[in-house]
Amino acid sequence: MSFEFIKKLPTPEEIRSDYPLPEALKKIKAQRDEEIRDVITGKSDKFLVIIGPCSADNEDSVCDYINRLAKVSDKVKDKLILIPRIYTNKPRTTGSGYKGILHQPDPQKKPDFLAGLISMRKMHIRAMEESGLTAADEMLYPENWRYVEDILSYVAIGARSVEDQQHRLTVSGFDVPSGMKNPTSGDFSVMLNSVYAAQHPHSFIYRGWEVNTTGNPLAHTVLRGATNKYGRNLPNYHYEDLSRLMQMYQEMDLKNPACIIDTNHSNSNKEFAQQIRIAKEVMHSRKLNPDIHRLVKGVMIESYIVEGCQKVGGGVYGQSITDPCLGWEDSERLIYDIAEY
Repeated sequence: MSFEFIKKLPTPEEIRSDYPLPEALKKIKAQRDEEIRDVITGKSDKFLVIIGPCSADNEDSVCDYINRLAKVSDKVKDKLILIPRIYTNKPRTTGSGYKGILHQPDPQKKPDFLAGLISMRKMHIRAMEESGLTAADEMLYPENWRYVEDILSYVAIGARSVEDQQHRLTVSGFDVPSGMKNPTSGDFSVMLNSVYAAQHPHSFIYRGWEVNTTGNPLAHTVLRGATNKYGRNLPNYHYEDLSRLMQMYQEMDLKNPACIIDTNHSNSNKEFAQQIRIAKEVMHSRKLNPDIHRLVKGVMIESYIVEGCQKVGGGVYGQSITDPCLGWEDSERLIYDIAEY
């Protein structure tokens, strides 16, 4: 066989038992879940800002960043709900490179999945304990959901995962908002079909069990830009794109029409500083059209303590080792600017 079986990992139940979420944090999560859910359903007019490092590579610097974010959150909480990005799995287009703390708790050492599962959970819990903010993560591996299902308030499904059947069916069993990104091709129909699948009940095999799900009415769209056949990045956050998405939503039987704009990736042509301009254009579009105002519920921003990025082992505290991010000063100013709209 081509598989080498290294060791059997603990079950999600065993990991959650060894690293439990304290009762006080369960109450914080329940409250945060309700506040975020109310935005997606339209009950609340607050705006979501899902912000943080491209990948959560280091517990100390990530928690430092989120503690800074918590202080800003206190100042804008009447208008915004800040959701820190703690992305512990990093999708790689070619399969090579740093794949996140789940794979490598120490980016300079070999993969260690047991240590990664523990590090992932401990970082999420520490961040919540210190900041009072519950986080977003990307579900790169559907079978790992149960390791973190009690600590996340938002889940993103990436552009390369959104067409996958198992991702769609697994999201149909979530009880938190789940953003389904448009695929790298930019096809809105694929994205909306993914939302449709996630919002409806299913029967399938999950972690060796036959399971039924009830459907997730909080599944929604995320626009992250596209890449055409010539490798050129094409944005899809403009007023016309939002109008088109709104029309397509109206033609489908979907609950809680909602969209989040990813200000980086193909929308920014991976030019991280453009996120500032893009976020402001999105807010302006919401101002111009009440229907777009109701549809667009938030933005995603890649941000860390130090702007830009570095190679693994670069030694710069609080700087991304994957995609380049906005620095803290620009990020803080942008949050206040978004709150002003």
